[in-house]
Amino acid sequence: MVIRPIQHQDLHVLRAIARESGPGFTSLVDDPHVLKRKIAHSVASFDRAAAAPAGEHYLFILEDDDTGQVMGTTGIEASAGHERPLFHFRCTAAQSRPDQTRASDWLTRCNHYTGCSEICSLYLRPAYRGAGHRKAHAGRLLSKVRFLFMAQHPLRFAQTVIAEMRGVSDAQGQSPFWDSLKSHAGNLDFATVTQLAGMGNSALLNTLLPEEPIATASLSERAREVIGQVHEQTRPALKLLLEEGFRHTGFVDLFDAGPTVEAPRGDIASVRQSAPCQVQVVDDNVLTITRNQQALLLANTGISDFRATVTKAATWLPHRQVLAIPRSLAARLKLETGSPARFLPLAQATGRGIADAGPTTTEARYAY
Repeated sequence: MVIRPIQHQDLHVLRAIARESGPGFTSLVDDPHVLKRKIAHSVASFDRAAAAPAGEHYLFILEDDDTGQVMGTTGIEASAGHERPLFHFRCTAAQSRPDQTRASDWLTRCNHYTGCSEICSLYLRPAYRGAGHRKAHAGRLLSKVRFLFMAQHPLRFAQTVIAEMRGVSDAQGQSPFWDSLKSHAGNLDFATVTQLAGMGNSALLNTLLPEEPIATASLSERAREVIGQVHEQTRPALKLLLEEGFRHTGFVDLFDAGPTVEAPRGDIASVRQSAPCQVQVVDDNVLTITRNQQALLLANTGISDFRATVTKAATWLPHRQVLAIPRSLAARLKLETGSPARFLPLAQATGRGIADAGPTTTEARYAY
């Protein structure tokens, strides 16, 4: 399996993924015109010689190189809120007031994260989920590859990185938070408002949602319970980000109240612990792969021709200060002897630090 930048010919599969992901996955909506523009924007972003984060959007595809099938997507917004406002609710506690019978939290609309880089569009298709799948580490590759890209090209990204995690909704795509909130916002259903958000219709949404703070006491008990909680199939993805050092500081999504987590870019474990190297290409039969050999996330240093994968078929040669890789892997990653690359031992990529890092079988099974 190999990560690569999305291309124009991927429109049909991107639309299939947008349909699979369902309501609430606002970074990909089932609209061919919106998706076509998103792909064109990504292609232009990878081609751009950026010296600072602006409006770039980088969308990557994970491809099964055995079958040619697309396994999933992952992406980065270089500067969120650059083209359209990025709004959240800030959840704050307040003391009881004379006109209230009990203390209440307050939800206040804000655009606190404007200008931050945002990781987004992570989706691993159902056929490739599960720790026992033959394409092991697919979810972790989708999550962590963005941090290798950031580590290699830091000028393209902001100092703070955020992720908006998908909130709680049921099998029918209904959000208990929005079901309770929608009386404040024109009674539009959840699928409609998430479609509008995904299409960038911020102006209409701003007229629907009240500017004044909303007391959580005015919402249903179930709505209050899910504030800051994630969809059950998003929990593994959140776990990976918490291990990277991301933290929730009280900001939640406007529609499903899913948490937004954040981390300083330089403190993200996979950014700190990934390392640049040069490669030496050897014949495929030269390297011996042991059963317990450590898996590496390995990427070239390109932009428009970026490639990355997870492999055990690589050996660090400290006496020569090179990473030896087989010729077949080098071809897949567009590498040759002497090429610069960046690698990350997967067992070390945790915010707990190298000393107590341990392997995990958690997969990023769904989407955010």
